[in-house]
Amino acid sequence: MKFGTSGLRGLVVDLEGRTASLYTTAFVRHLLAAGGIRAGDPVLVGHDFRASSPGIAATCIGALKREGLRPLACGAVATPALALYGLNIGAASLMVTGSHIPADRNGIKFYRPDGEIGKQDEMHITAIAAELNKGEVDCSPGEAPDRSAEIEALFLERNAIVLPPGALSGLIVGLYQHSTVARDLLGKVLKTYGAEVVALGRSDRFIPVDTEAVSPETIGLLRSWARENKLDAIVSADGDGDRPLVADETGAPLRGDLLGLMTARFLDARVVVTPVTSNSGIEKAGDFRVVRTKVGSPFVIAAMLSALEGNADAVMGFEANGGVLIGSEFPVAAGRLGPLPTRDSFLPVLAALFNAIQEKRPLSEIAAGYRLPFAAAGRHENVPGEASAALMAHLRNSDGNLGGFLKARSPVAAKSEIDGLRMTLADGRIMHFRPSGNAPEMRCYVEAETQEAANTLLDQGLGLIREWAGSKNNGLCL
Repeated sequence: MKFGTSGLRGLVVDLEGRTASLYTTAFVRHLLAAGGIRAGDPVLVGHDFRASSPGIAATCIGALKREGLRPLACGAVATPALALYGLNIGAASLMVTGSHIPADRNGIKFYRPDGEIGKQDEMHITAIAAELNKGEVDCSPGEAPDRSAEIEALFLERNAIVLPPGALSGLIVGLYQHSTVARDLLGKVLKTYGAEVVALGRSDRFIPVDTEAVSPETIGLLRSWARENKLDAIVSADGDGDRPLVADETGAPLRGDLLGLMTARFLDARVVVTPVTSNSGIEKAGDFRVVRTKVGSPFVIAAMLSALEGNADAVMGFEANGGVLIGSEFPVAAGRLGPLPTRDSFLPVLAALFNAIQEKRPLSEIAAGYRLPFAAAGRHENVPGEASAALMAHLRNSDGNLGGFLKARSPVAAKSEIDGLRMTLADGRIMHFRPSGNAPEMRCYVEAETQEAANTLLDQGLGLIREWAGSKNNGLCL
């Protein structure tokens, strides 16, 4: 088990029982030692729809009780709704979810009473867990009072002030429900604003929907639904509801960083924090200062806090997957939207749909109007973390290693090592290799002058990774 870009992740068989109890205990002992919580304080526990998640949540509840805390069960809940309730009542939280990764994997996201844990917290929790692991660990599950109704009411209240009443009237919006815990809540929010909602693809089986790299199969479904139902848009979210998916009237998904940019303009942000993997055209796309970070919400949050400490206002962030984080208070249609420094899928959905209403144009035209470089992203699965790390070290070691790996497709004009290896080629195209922080896979991000060129470059990049991974003579741990 290890911490990735957002929370603890690993195989279900490794997380169930002992490990879930171990890390829950380590988490609360870290907070107790730091003065973040006290004995008897409430701690929220939510989960997604994976088959393994309720059992792991019960194990966490049992561990919390044994540590003298007061666990509150939150059921199947969207992560931003859980985080908001925790902030509102000043309670620490745990969310059992693997987000978008396959069902044989799962994880736990941890929240202090003031928001998502940072990298320093992760280090302390890991160290405490290592010590606890030397002894016996009680894995017995527990039960707790339910708080799901209060959580839903608070989150609906937050989203009810974002747009004017009836702001989405006239839109026909498909809601791809699959197995996201956001499906019912998102439908309620859209209907509140007058949208006609068409339910699509509800599933009792967990479906891992990655909003940053939407699969061809999912795109096929979206396109057929858009055509058959004459939809203005299709919206959805990942497994735990913190990453949005918005497709235009043709069923083509809008990139997450474009959704983040739309949200920044909607809020009239002055400081925008986003990882290096977000589109390179963002700096020129708005009247705001852009801060680039490593991939992962802890890095985005740290940079937002740094901006706020420097007396900046109107601070928000987003990731390339579309999840939006609010660092400061923003004026909206019916009040002021308070900070929510964790990924939220609801706000970018509302911002994109409202944009279509305001401009009276289809989403496809609005997206094209931003004139961002064309981008694409993909992944090669089943690459062990140590092998990915070895490849990155090999490519960074010398220009000769890098040129040999790229097979001289184009000279490299500039490089960034903020996270992985991002290369600007001599012809202006961008190719970016990065080991995933959540799963054993290599990610590839590209930008080019046309979508066709971007797709071609992505195929080439993934092909290089596949060729390397399949070689018995690469000398890099495989």
